[in-house]
Amino acid sequence: MNNNDLTASLLNFLDASPTPLHAVQNMASSLDSAGFELLDEASEWTLQPRRGYYTIRGGSSIVAFTTAEQTPMTTGIRMVGAHTDSPCLKIKPRPEKLKSEYFQLGVEVYGGVLLNPWFDRDLSIAGQTSYLDAVNRIHTALIDFQEPIAVIPSLAIHLDRDVNNSRSINPQQQLPIILSRSGDDGENDLRKVLLDKLKENHPEQEIISVLDFDLSLYDTQPAQIIGIRHEFIASARLDNLVSCFTGLRALTDCNSELPCLLVCNDHEEVGSQSAIGAQGPFLRSILQRWCGSVQGCDQAVHRSILISADNAHAIHPNFPDKHDSNHGPLLNKGPVIKVNHNQRYATNSVTSSIYRNMCDKKGIPVQVFVSRSDMACGSTIGPLTAGELGVQTLDLGIPQFAMHSIRELCGADDVDYLYRSLIEFFNVETLF
Repeated sequence: MNNNDLTASLLNFLDASPTPLHAVQNMASSLDSAGFELLDEASEWTLQPRRGYYTIRGGSSIVAFTTAEQTPMTTGIRMVGAHTDSPCLKIKPRPEKLKSEYFQLGVEVYGGVLLNPWFDRDLSIAGQTSYLDAVNRIHTALIDFQEPIAVIPSLAIHLDRDVNNSRSINPQQQLPIILSRSGDDGENDLRKVLLDKLKENHPEQEIISVLDFDLSLYDTQPAQIIGIRHEFIASARLDNLVSCFTGLRALTDCNSELPCLLVCNDHEEVGSQSAIGAQGPFLRSILQRWCGSVQGCDQAVHRSILISADNAHAIHPNFPDKHDSNHGPLLNKGPVIKVNHNQRYATNSVTSSIYRNMCDKKGIPVQVFVSRSDMACGSTIGPLTAGELGVQTLDLGIPQFAMHSIRELCGADDVDYLYRSLIEFFNVETLF
């Protein structure tokens, strides 16, 4: 079942996308190769039928869509949503620390991170920098050191004998990364390090100084196919770059006669309430411009359906009691419909039935997840987008282990199952 081409492309995408900014840049490159046209939000749009378009906001959120002969107001829009961000450690604005003759950087925890796995990893730094040139103009550029340049060493067990019984982590005191021994040559200045890297990357420019940055740490261990039968994918940022990648491939590979759209928002892991998040105006703004008016947008949304694709919790064989016994998704057994009647997921019986029926016809297995009644439930962009637009929504995702860890695990077959189901979702003429 494993689609080797799809899997290999996913691994390359994961490795090339250490931050949401890089992920969107890579998605834009794929859209360019597929003949999509970049739209500037500050310019007037003239959209043609049977064309592909995309626009980017904030560098880390993207909407791509394909027009059809019929208008969105007539047919509705097949929408897939995902998010580009993952929990991580981000570098503080004034991060430099000199302690015990080591040059360290302070970090801020972004999202709900599993902190223990970040220790003893070969870490690198990536993100965006803003810099000044020789004629006092401000530029921005993506940066990625790629090689391992940082580490958070564990404390030896001899100095903490109870570590395996109870381990709590103080992010302020115990997570600053080590870059090097401290020196007297000015290298204890992150902006100087970034300036040198920018000059190396852009020798054609006269770069004067680094003004600011948005930088994240990431594990340099590449994405891999693992398991004795080569059936699992191990990587950072599976939640939720798998859905971004799969949605993008489905959009560019489908031959739909209907209007189709992919939205990938940043900031899901911290609540989505931002100019580029799912609880912001980005998607509605695009739909109103596409449809020509507020009324046209509302007409289109009434006929539309959104699949919010975000990974689900697979039942862990070492912790089976963390799941409801009737709702324990398994790796490589198909996408998971996610249900929560308290509206942490936006699935209802109509949207789940539409997806089940569609997958049954194509022989694609489907699973279902509901949290234990005595445990809190996570959420996705699904309820937020549904709340902003009023669109019928289905929450689903492929099952995975170690969600929000620095290294996550999913099934290779499930990526193919999700891809095939999204292709069918975009292509099939009648869902309702």
